[in-house]
Amino acid sequence: MTSMERVLAALSHQEPDRVPLMLLFSLYGARERQISVKDYFSDAELVIKTQLLLQEKYRSDCLYSFAYAALETEAWGGEVVFVDDGPPNSGEPLLDRLDDIPGLTLPELADSPGLLRILDITQGLKQAVGDSIPIIGVVMSPFSLPVMQLGFEPYLELLYFRPELFARLMALNSAFCVNWANAQLAAGATAICYFNPLASPTIIEKATYLKTGYPLDCQTLAKIKGPTATHLASGITLPVLDEIIASKTAMIGFSQGDDVALLKARAGNRIALLGNLNGIEMINWTTAKAREKVTSLIRQAAPGGGFLLSDSHGEIPYQVPPQVLSTITETVAEWGQYPLNGIGGDQDAS
Repeated sequence: MTSMERVLAALSHQEPDRVPLMLLFSLYGARERQISVKDYFSDAELVIKTQLLLQEKYRSDCLYSFAYAALETEAWGGEVVFVDDGPPNSGEPLLDRLDDIPGLTLPELADSPGLLRILDITQGLKQAVGDSIPIIGVVMSPFSLPVMQLGFEPYLELLYFRPELFARLMALNSAFCVNWANAQLAAGATAICYFNPLASPTIIEKATYLKTGYPLDCQTLAKIKGPTATHLASGITLPVLDEIIASKTAMIGFSQGDDVALLKARAGNRIALLGNLNGIEMINWTTAKAREKVTSLIRQAAPGGGFLLSDSHGEIPYQVPPQVLSTITETVAEWGQYPLNGIGGDQDAS
C-alpha cells in the first residue's frame, strides 16, 4: 500500500497493511539540518527537501506543511519570538485593550510572507509526491487563536464578560481560518488539521465551550472544502468526543491523559483516532521504553482499524533523539502489521 492508501483505509475503519505512522515534523527539520529554527523556516525549498528526507528516513505516512502556530498571529500584525530549540512563540499581544477589537480588520493572505511561504511549501510537496502521501495543512481554530492574539487572561475576560466583542472577534477569526484552510487545500494539502486546545475541558469547562466555541467550530468546519482532523493539542478528548464527532470532522487527536481503551470503545466506527505518544516524555525515552509505549498503544487502539499512531500534541519536539524515532518506526513495522501478530484485546504485545 502507498501511504495514502494506508491512511484512507484506516480512516474508513478498515485494517490496512499496517498501522499508519504519522510523525508530525515541523521544527525538527531544523535539528536535522543543524541550522537555527528561524533560518530553517525562512527557506521554503529547504523545508520541502527536509520534509521529504524525514518522511523517507522514518517511514512516516504523511508530510506536514505546518511551521509554527504564531505564524497566524504574525499575519494579523503580531510579532514572533524565535528560540534555539523550541517552537517560535507569539510576542506581545496584538491589542492593548479589548475595546480595540472593533478596529481589527481581516488580514489578506497575499499580504503575509509567512503564509505565502507555507503555500509554496505545500505546492512543492504536492509536486514531489502527488497523491501517494497525504500532505497535512494546519489552521488554528477561531476559538483557540485569541490566546495568542490577546493573551490568556484577557481572552478569559472577553469570553466570560464581553459577549459582543467576543462575537466580533470570532467572526473575524472564523473568516480568516476558512480562508487559510481553503488556500492550503487549493495549494495541494490533502487535509487540514484543526488545532483547538481550548475545546478540551483541560482548559475550558465543557459547558462554556458548548455555549461559545462549539457552535462556531461547527460553522467553521462546514466551510472548509476538504477533510479535517480536530486536534486538542494534548488536551483530554473523551468528555467532548460526542460533540466533536457531531462536528463532522474525520479524525480526533487524543491525549496521553485519555483512557485509550475507553476512547476506542466510545469512538467505535464514528471517528478515527490519532495519537497519543507523549512527546515531552519521548525526549528521555530509552529505545526499550519507546518500544514498550508503541506496542501498548497498538494493542489498545489498532484492532479493527480507525487508528493512526502519532504523538499527542501535534509536533515532534526538537529534543527527541533520532534513535527514539527510529525505534518507533521499527516497532510499528514489526508490531503494527495487520493482522496484528496475534495481539488485540487484553493480549500483551511485549
